[in-house]
Amino acid sequence: MDLPQRFRSKTSVRSNIRLWIGLAIMMAGAWALTSQFWAYAQNHPVVFQALAGGSAAALATALGTVPVMLSQRLSERTQDTLFGFGAGVMLAACAFSLILPGLEAVRTQELFGGGSWAAGGVIGSAILMGGAALMLMDRLLPHEHFIKGREGLDPQGARKLQRTWLFVFAITLHNLPEGLAIGVGYAGNDGLRANALATGIAIQDVPEGLVVAVALLAAGYKRSFAVLLGMASGLVEPVGAVLGAAIVSGSAAMLPWGLGFAAGAMLFVISHEIIPESHRKGHEAFATGGLMLGFVLMMVLDTALG
Repeated sequence: MDLPQRFRSKTSVRSNIRLWIGLAIMMAGAWALTSQFWAYAQNHPVVFQALAGGSAAALATALGTVPVMLSQRLSERTQDTLFGFGAGVMLAACAFSLILPGLEAVRTQELFGGGSWAAGGVIGSAILMGGAALMLMDRLLPHEHFIKGREGLDPQGARKLQRTWLFVFAITLHNLPEGLAIGVGYAGNDGLRANALATGIAIQDVPEGLVVAVALLAAGYKRSFAVLLGMASGLVEPVGAVLGAAIVSGSAAMLPWGLGFAAGAMLFVISHEIIPESHRKGHEAFATGGLMLGFVLMMVLDTALG
């Protein structure tokens, strides 16, 4: 073996060693984080419930991509109807599973006197804070929508990023409030009402996963990649659910603020993203019909199970 070949062989061995060392460090870190989470969750059962609810929503998102895997396509009218359906479910979830329990929590805890004015002030402020936080993320984080195109603080920097990552950022902005809502819902409601909230979000995640995969396919991505990214788009929801439950369950005083914040974040996504997306192609009537159907379905789930 000549010198260049020996050099390449040694370099390859060193690269493999570094790769395995890196993987070992990552696995050790993941194990340590899992152990810490397990120890924490044993003392906070609501966090386990939130993780289960968020995982169910992520699974529903993955389930929605199956038709694309089977080479099915959706018409634009159907996509807009599904967008409207998701918006309706989220609107009802904001009203019946987040805002109303938040108002009741202020009255029960007698924050700022516990009256109706105090309840409205606390929840109203929390809603505005949640919307402002999502608006700030929308302005600062470069991302790309399927119809509106690229947005964010630095369009020049956004052009340097691959479109895939811009879509991922946009999907994260969309799904994070849903995960937070699930987690806060388990921390602030009884089991049946929290399950109704998680079930409603999971139901609307099925068409959402389908629409995301179809949109990625229409944007020019391979079918396999569109399906995989569509499935992965729901993974932020269990993360958000655990985060929301952990923050709110740690303090009773945080509960109404967390419920209102999650509602405000979802309202921002509904108004800023979903409804405009569903009305841009001339199918407003179908989108509105889907919205009303989704709203009624979530209302029935919440009132029947809660």
